[in-house]
Amino acid sequence: MRVHHPVFEQVIKKCRDLDPIAVAVVSPLSEVALTGAIEAARAGLIKPYLVGPRVRIASLAHEHGVEIAPYQIVDVADDLEAAQRGVELCREDTCQALMKGSLHTHVFLKPIVADNTGLHSKRRMSHAFVVDSPGYPRTLIITDAAINVYPKLEEKADIVQNAIDLAHLLGIATPKVAILSAIETISSNILSTIDAAALCKMADRGQVTGAVLDGPLAFDDAVQPGAARIKQIHSAVAGQADILVVPDMESGNMLIKQLQSLAGAEAAGVVVGARVPIILTSRAANPKTRLASTAIAALLAQKDRQELSGVTAGFGVLLRSKAWLSSGGSESQ
Repeated sequence: MRVHHPVFEQVIKKCRDLDPIAVAVVSPLSEVALTGAIEAARAGLIKPYLVGPRVRIASLAHEHGVEIAPYQIVDVADDLEAAQRGVELCREDTCQALMKGSLHTHVFLKPIVADNTGLHSKRRMSHAFVVDSPGYPRTLIITDAAINVYPKLEEKADIVQNAIDLAHLLGIATPKVAILSAIETISSNILSTIDAAALCKMADRGQVTGAVLDGPLAFDDAVQPGAARIKQIHSAVAGQADILVVPDMESGNMLIKQLQSLAGAEAAGVVVGARVPIILTSRAANPKTRLASTAIAALLAQKDRQELSGVTAGFGVLLRSKAWLSSGGSESQ
């Protein structure tokens, strides 16, 4: 039976009027990785730069009947060199986003997180899954299940803020953020409950903005109004969370795979907080998931373009103002 996933359809619809972005597709050396990139190009989302061994990419395309002649191939020797070259294409602004192909995640991430040559920004990078679950009536963001293994409190604050900003981009004006743990009360025996309480207080003090936070909350408290009611949890978040913040990567990874395996959920993956959006999905991700992930990255890249345009315009006004003042105000405006 075909499962309807309206969240992904809505995200892709938001991109219909946007210009395609240039994307470095790193090691598209499997059928799903290559076809996912090409389908995103045909949908008008991206202009792919296929970064990998030219002969292997051409052979794979021929084997599966994929037309790659319109797209540029950046010929490199192996996965690590492909990841490095993909990062370089983004740093030099040839590409506005980066996409993981068929290589292992740790190889893909190595040049991305490099201190001086990677894609760091002022905020810590984190991964967010946008989950399209038939059993849940809201768009659900789960973070971080892919990059930050055991994040500390300050790192969790960046992870939460990244997810909030993504929720705003997806049209959720004031997202409800559930900080997950195993229990609903604060205990010195469970560190994640203390982090949850601290994050909520950080939101009260303006260190995390743009959302309503509550925690610690167990998973059922966060997504089931009945569970919250039975446990007498009075909260603006309980039972209707838009964002789930997991304690660590292990628990997040297991949660996502359980939702996919047992609940018919699809999960689009993107890294936020970097210099460019990074499309990071499982090597086994299907074309639909890859397309939705790419659409989210396109929205993020468009937002970055608009912000950069605004900064550039403001800088131009500042320069003209300084020139006018230095001339004694005599220049014609």
